[in-house]
Amino acid sequence: MPLHLFGNNRYLCVQIVCKLLIIQEKNTIMFSYSNNGVTVASIIDDRRATVENLYPIKIRITYKRVRKYYATGKTLSIKEWHKLPDTKSKSLISTRLDIQNSFEKIKDVVQELAYEDGFSFDALNARLNKTVSETVNTAFHAKITTLLDNGQVGSHLYYRDALKSIEQFAGNSMLFENVTVDWLQKYEKHLLKMDRSYTTIGMYCRAVRCILNEGRKAGIIKDSQYPFGNGKYEIPTGQSRKLALSLKQIKAIVTYTDGSEATEKYRDLWFFSYLCNGINFADLLSLKYSNIRNGEICFLRAKTARTSKVKKEVCAIVTPEMQAIIDKWGTKPQNQNSYIFPYLKGNETPMEKKLSIQYLTKHCNKRLKKIGKAIDIEGISTYTARHSYATVLKRSGANIAYISESLGHNDLKTTENYLASFEKEERVKNARLLTNFGD
Repeated sequence: MPLHLFGNNRYLCVQIVCKLLIIQEKNTIMFSYSNNGVTVASIIDDRRATVENLYPIKIRITYKRVRKYYATGKTLSIKEWHKLPDTKSKSLISTRLDIQNSFEKIKDVVQELAYEDGFSFDALNARLNKTVSETVNTAFHAKITTLLDNGQVGSHLYYRDALKSIEQFAGNSMLFENVTVDWLQKYEKHLLKMDRSYTTIGMYCRAVRCILNEGRKAGIIKDSQYPFGNGKYEIPTGQSRKLALSLKQIKAIVTYTDGSEATEKYRDLWFFSYLCNGINFADLLSLKYSNIRNGEICFLRAKTARTSKVKKEVCAIVTPEMQAIIDKWGTKPQNQNSYIFPYLKGNETPMEKKLSIQYLTKHCNKRLKKIGKAIDIEGISTYTARHSYATVLKRSGANIAYISESLGHNDLKTTENYLASFEKEERVKNARLLTNFGD
């Protein structure tokens, strides 16, 4: 039909001429729409798999050769994705409808912008904040996808676990406006019934607060609806026990052996962590020979490198004990980019690297628990090395500014708060001495 018959009703023209297509392409379903140089398509993003070996389904927008990806909150295996067009599975049909729904929402916004001759990614994002992210679940999924794309695997897993917990409690379509003080209090009680610690409850609630903060910025919820803060819902904080060892106890650990190579290896890695300014295992396993300079190991803490404006290196003297551990358990350096310890290869995806570190840390903690049982010290873990490093220096009279710098803290207040629980533990122990009458 000639376009002039539509007169000025350009929108109706666009609706008829730019119709929705379902295309079979390499056995892959794709919802596709194109208008005024903007293309919208649903795709499986097979660049990076999740822990379950699934891939996120995204809506891809292409405009002037620039591509942007928007999460649908759905993940599938490659095999499931290929089955999607003709599936008779109820769960896959439901997933297909959800993907189509996400596609339609984005397509409608693109269509409106194209009709108004004002398409831009900024304009699209501004409108999507009020449509695609209308549920807490969808906002969580978008956050989770972004974190994975940025290589922030730890945060990705943390938000994923929080969402899983929320959906077990409240379902898959939680509206922003339904997250009230009362809802949060009921969610807290639910988690307590599930035997979750207050540390875990605090983590999950902080994830919810972050999502709501983003929703408030986007105008999805009003300030009067915001449920967190003084006089509203206050996130609980857990008091996890931080074990700090004495020098006598540390000696008992590093001299212990049961004749097993695995015991000695994990024991020595723990000791290396303690000597290397209490370095955590993620940073320890990432150390390369290029980090050794002028008799020191210098590194950036991964935990703070992304968020800190000032990238401050932590430096630790390579002591004879550390060198002996490198000589015994380390790699033979091929070049400066070789890892000191032989657990990472360098070609891992961020997810693979995270899982490798988690695996080794888990096995180290199991071995440390066995050592602790043998020498009658409960609660030894990889974290104990960092706690013990800080307190041994403090109890030996080291300047707190030096301890703060060697731990990689950005300010003294952080270090003071970090040491506070250990100092109380020391005061309790000393108070008992006052009534130790030798009975």
